[in-house]
Amino acid sequence: MFAGTHTAIVTPFKNGQIDEAALKRLVDFQFDNGVTGIVPCGTTGESPTLDHDEHEQVVKLAVEFAKGRGVVMAGTGSNSTREAIELTQEAEAAGATASLQVAPYYNKPTPEGLYQHFKAIADNTKLPIMLYSIPGRCGIEISLEVLVRLAESCPNIRSIKEAGGNAERVSQMKQILPADFEILSGDDGLTLPFMSVGGCGIVSVAGNLIPKQMSDLVNLALQGDYASAYTIHAKYYPLFAAFLKLATNPIPIKTAMALAGHCSDELRLPLVGMEKAKVDELAATLKQLGLIS
Repeated sequence: MFAGTHTAIVTPFKNGQIDEAALKRLVDFQFDNGVTGIVPCGTTGESPTLDHDEHEQVVKLAVEFAKGRGVVMAGTGSNSTREAIELTQEAEAAGATASLQVAPYYNKPTPEGLYQHFKAIADNTKLPIMLYSIPGRCGIEISLEVLVRLAESCPNIRSIKEAGGNAERVSQMKQILPADFEILSGDDGLTLPFMSVGGCGIVSVAGNLIPKQMSDLVNLALQGDYASAYTIHAKYYPLFAAFLKLATNPIPIKTAMALAGHCSDELRLPLVGMEKAKVDELAATLKQLGLIS
């Protein structure tokens, strides 16, 4: 159910509050341009600085605005198993169609702790679950051994967002996981390399700005037309690279969305905007690609 393009949508703010009108425009923009699904309250959605009520609000609004047009995969992970279960159950009650579960961060559980954490969440929801391994932010990786155990014991754990930056790990996972266990890239620039060795899509940051282009890239790769997919990859690679180079996600994508007129560039501390030279560099890339005039 996860093969395709899922955009990790930004959370638009206005004077410190969630900008509901802008969020609706963003969700419509995604589904009008062919994405498979959206991911509210992920890293790109500034989930660490949303309070519990806001988190629930964003998921409910995303479901409402999506109107059944695709997957709404709520980011409901936490480094507290109890909180992750609560957030997941609230998302399920709100009508989300799936859950994204990031590896616990900061407390660095053992492999057994990781297994017990994800199993407890899976046992307390009927939602299909995509795990999220991003060792650069969490300090730990979801090991292959833990993945195999979870795939065997939890029927609703059906996918992983792999953001460790290593295409070889995709090949390793394909060797040992069930054939229907879906592996998606967590990095826009690695979408095509991952798909060439068995991945089936992307949880995308760039998709906020270029949903049609990311959807086309993934669909072409799924059809086996890697030459045409590479043409899209090559054109937009400077954008993918800029997002990684200029500042921590979601600062660059939110800046880009503001430059393109989709929403404000308002962030929440401790995130702050980029200095003018970097904004100008990003704007030049967007102009070169014809995304702003």
